[in-house]
Amino acid sequence: MQLTINALSKTYSNGVQAIKNVSLTLNQGMFGLLGPNGAGKSSLMRTIATLQEADEGSVFLDGLDVLKQKTELRQLLGYLPQEFGVYPKISAEQMLDHIAQLKGVVNKGERKELIGYLLDKVNLAKDKKKNLGTYSGGMKQRFGIAQALMGNPKLIIVDEPTAGLDPAERNRFYNLLSELGENTIVILSTHIVEDVSTLCSNFAIICQGEVLYAGTPDNAVKDLNGKIYSKSIKKPEIQQYSKDFKVISTQLKSGDLYIRIYSETYPGNGFTQSLPDLEDVYFSNIIKRVDVNTI
Repeated sequence: MQLTINALSKTYSNGVQAIKNVSLTLNQGMFGLLGPNGAGKSSLMRTIATLQEADEGSVFLDGLDVLKQKTELRQLLGYLPQEFGVYPKISAEQMLDHIAQLKGVVNKGERKELIGYLLDKVNLAKDKKKNLGTYSGGMKQRFGIAQALMGNPKLIIVDEPTAGLDPAERNRFYNLLSELGENTIVILSTHIVEDVSTLCSNFAIICQGEVLYAGTPDNAVKDLNGKIYSKSIKKPEIQQYSKDFKVISTQLKSGDLYIRIYSETYPGNGFTQSLPDLEDVYFSNIIKRVDVNTI
């Protein structure tokens, strides 16, 4: 199973070009789409999910033309959008039964077995009778995954799934997504670097609608070996350091500002070499597009 995106572009009626000539190849497993808010991630996901038209380009899931064979794609798709509503006075079990019927599962016994399996898979079996309006944020996200898994999809898209979750819920979500990625293509769209470093064997960085980097997290980090330096400075000095060096990230601790810079050669001036991580990869790629202090 392979998803091939070629020269995909989308401009909205207000003139904003949300997707700019995006080309990516995704194989079975977890693929991370990493970028700041407003980078075009959701626009790309919505286009792949056939919820909006593309202006140019193509998307193929093996031999299936995604942009033209929309009904066929939807039969193979599981989708968890960034924001989704639930009927607050309906139980998880009732809602999944309704979704199963929409997916074409007409046999009542088969639906009951499938719903039980999915609720157990997302750790909601004991809460199946509770109304969705009583669910916590993490429980709603897990319910969202359950409905996305209905119909044994070949392609699963999850858009910003861990935003707002507490650490325990996030860890449970990581485990669930990792398991899903063993048998299908899962696209994880997020602005949280940890999501990608924890889950994804391949990823891409997108900013202002363009793909800035695509590859594996390990290779991306290796490419920065010997090029990341750090130093503690006083906060008022940041403007001068930003002029003299390529500052990729900052962190304020006890009144002092810790900065990390990218440099091909030793910069001197009291900097010490640091081991790179995926955050350095992320910030070094988007530094020319946005102010890192706003991310």
